[in-house]
Amino acid sequence: MNNLLTVRQFAEKHPAFSQGSLRNLIFLSESRKTSRGIIAGNGLNIALVRIGRKLLIDEAGFFKWIDVQQGEK
Repeated sequence: MNNLLTVRQFAEKHPAFSQGSLRNLIFLSESRKTSRGIIAGNGLNIALVRIGRKLLIDEAGFFKWIDVQQGEK
């Protein structure tokens, strides 16, 4: 089973990521439509689990996403 954490729990466990920076990454995770057209998301949504209004971060998925951002697979 994957380790699912709230934004606060994730930030406390991994102090390199503040709650604010995590929330910004989450906000930018999905594609969105603007007056300039569609802006692609950052792809973090693969590590996010939504249950109703609660948002949880899949810890392993988050670090896998980090590896992909660095060009590793």
